[in-house]
Amino acid sequence: DQFDNLDKHTQWGIDFLERYAKFVKERIEIEQNYSKQLRNLVKKYCPKRSSKDEEPRFTSCLAFFNILNELNDYAGQREVVAEEMGHRVYGELMRYSHDLKTERKMHLQEGRKAQQYLDMCWKQMDNSKKKFERECREAEKAQQSYERLDNDTNATKADVEKAKQQLNLRTHMADENKNEYAAQLQNFNGEQHKHYYIVIPQIYKSKKKFERECREAEKAQQSYERLDNDTNATKADVEKAKQQLNLRTHMADENKNEYAAQLQNFNGEQHKHYYIVIPQIYKHLQEMDERRTIKLSECYKGFADSERKVIPIISKCLEGMILAAKSVDERRDSQIVIDSFKSGFEPPGDFPFEDYSQHIYRTVSDGTISTPKQEGMKIDSKTTVGKAKGKLWLFGKKPKPQSPPLTPTSLYTSTTPNGSQYPIFSIEPVHYCMSDIKTGKARIPSFRSLKRGGPALEDFSHLPPEQRRKKLQQRIDELNRELQKETDQKDALIKMKDVYEKNPQMGDPGSLQPKLAETMSNMDRLRMEIHKNEAWLSEVEGKVAARGDRRHSSDINHLVTQGRESPEGSYTDDANQEVRGPPQQHAHHNEFDDEFEDDDPLPAIGHCKAIYPFDGHNEGTLAMKEGEVLYVIEEDKGDGWTRARRQNGEEGYVPTSYIDVTLEKNSKGAVTYI
Repeated sequence: DQFDNLDKHTQWGIDFLERYAKFVKERIEIEQNYSKQLRNLVKKYCPKRSSKDEEPRFTSCLAFFNILNELNDYAGQREVVAEEMGHRVYGELMRYSHDLKTERKMHLQEGRKAQQYLDMCWKQMDNSKKKFERECREAEKAQQSYERLDNDTNATKADVEKAKQQLNLRTHMADENKNEYAAQLQNFNGEQHKHYYIVIPQIYKSKKKFERECREAEKAQQSYERLDNDTNATKADVEKAKQQLNLRTHMADENKNEYAAQLQNFNGEQHKHYYIVIPQIYKHLQEMDERRTIKLSECYKGFADSERKVIPIISKCLEGMILAAKSVDERRDSQIVIDSFKSGFEPPGDFPFEDYSQHIYRTVSDGTISTPKQEGMKIDSKTTVGKAKGKLWLFGKKPKPQSPPLTPTSLYTSTTPNGSQYPIFSIEPVHYCMSDIKTGKARIPSFRSLKRGGPALEDFSHLPPEQRRKKLQQRIDELNRELQKETDQKDALIKMKDVYEKNPQMGDPGSLQPKLAETMSNMDRLRMEIHKNEAWLSEVEGKVAARGDRRHSSDINHLVTQGRESPEGSYTDDANQEVRGPPQQHAHHNEFDDEFEDDDPLPAIGHCKAIYPFDGHNEGTLAMKEGEVLYVIEEDKGDGWTRARRQNGEEGYVPTSYIDVTLEKNSKGAVTYI
C-alpha cells in the first residue's frame, strides 16, 4: 500500500528489462561480426577458379575446400542465431518495454489524479467545516444575547424581538452551513478511498459535533429542570426553557442521525477503498510486473533456444569437417602428382666407355702391352650417343656432348717419303661437329620456350608426350560426347520430319531442313576434329613406342659390338665384322638422320591452302595438290620457302607464293624440344 515505492519498483523493472535488451543487442552485433569475419575468411582462402583446368584434385586440397564450405555454413548458422535473437528476443523486448511504459504511465496517472482529487475534496470539506463552526459560534452568541435580554426586566420588547430575530437568523445560517458541511462530508467520504488519512479526522469532527450537540441538549435539560424547580421563576421562563430544551434535543437527534449516516457511508467507502479500489490498482501493477518477469523468462529461454536450434546443424558442419579430414588420401595425392607431371620421356641410355688412349700411336715391343683396337665398339658407341642425343629429357636438360673423339673413322695413316707416319683428318668429323652445333643452336630457343611455358598450341605439342596424350584423349572424349548429342538431335529431327511427312497438318517438313543441314554440318566438323586429334594421339603413342624400341635395339647393338672384341685388341677372323672407312661414313650419316627422326615433330603454328599444284621433285621439298590443306611449322625466313607438314607426318618445303598461309594468333614460331 506504499504508492511511491511501487512507482520506484515498476520503474526499476522496466530499466532492468531495457538493460537486458541492450545486452541481447550487443550479443547480436557480436554474432553478426563473427559471421561476417568467418565469411571473409572463407572468401579469402577459397580458390578463385576460372577454368576446369584449375579444379583442385588433391585430397588434401579438396578436404580443405570442404572444411571451408562447412565453415561457411557454420557462419550462416551464426547469422541465423543473430536473426533469431533479433526477431524473437530483442524486438519482442523493445515492443514489450514500450507497452509496459505506456501501461505504467496510465496507472500512475490514475493514482496521481485520485490523490489530487482527494486533496481538493479535503480542502472543500475543511472550508465548509470552518464556516459551519463559525456560524455555530455566531448562533451561540445570538442565543446568549437573546437569553440575556429576555431575562433583563429593563429591556424593551423591541430589543427582545430584535435579539430573537438575530437568533433565528444565525440559527438558519448555521443550519445552511450544516447542510453544506454535510454535503461536502458526503462527497469527501465518496472520494476518501483515494486518501484514507484525511477522511478519518473529518469523521472525528462529526462525532465531536454530535457530542457537542448532546452536551447542549443536556445543558438545556438541566436549565429547564432548574427553572421548573425554581419557585421564583415565572411561567414564561419555564416555557422558554422547555422550548429551548426541545430544540436542542431535536438538533441532537438530527446530528445523531447525520453522524450515523456519515459513519455508515465512511465505513462503506473505506471498505471499498481498502478492499476493492486500492487492491485492484495494486493488482494491476502486480500483474504488469509479473508479466514483465514472465517476458524476461521467455526471452531468457528464447535466447538459449536460438543457440540450441542451430546446434544440430553446427554439429553436422563439424562432422563434415571431420569427414573432410578423414578423406585425405596421401597415396591418391601422390598418384595425382605422378599423373600430372609424368612427361612420358624415355630415360637416357647408358653412355659407353670411350677409350681415348687408342688414338695414341704406340710401337708394339716386348716391353709394352698393345692397346686393343675398338673400331667396332667406337662405331656403336657413336651410334648410341647419337640415339641418346635425340631423346627428350625429363627435366629439359641433358649433359653437354663431349667433342667428337678422334676415331679410326676420322683418320687414316699416310707414310711420308722419309718413312714417318702422321694422322690426316677426313672431313666427316668436322661436318659432324658443325651439324651438331647447328642443331644445338636451333634447339636453344625451344629450350627457353619449354622452360617458360610456351604458347598453348592446338595439338598440345608444347606439352610433354604423356601430358599431351592425356589432353588429346580428353579432347577426343569431349568431341565424342558432342558428336553423340548432335547424332541424337539428327535422329530426333529425322523422326520429326517423318511425322510431318505423314501428317502434314502437324508441320512443314521443309522447315526442319535448315536445322538438319546445320546438324549434319556440325557432325562433319566434329568428325574431322576427332579424326585430327586421333591422328595426333596415334602420332604421340607411336613415338613413345618407337623410342622404347630404338633404345632397346641400341642397347643390344652395343652389347654385340662389345662381344666382338678380343682380349688382346685384335679383330676376329670374320671378315664381315671388320669395319672399313666407307661403311663407317654411311653409318655416321644414318646416325645423324636418326637423330632428327627421333625428335618430336615441330608444332604447327598455322595452316595453309595450296593455290597452285607443286610437284616437289627436289630434295627437301614437299609435293602438294591444288586446294590441299597443310600444317605450317616454320614461316618463310625471306628465302621464299615455307616449311609445311601433312597429317601423315610428311614434311618439306613449299613455295610461299603457291600457298595461302593462316597463322595461329597464340603461336610465336616453331618450337623444338630438346
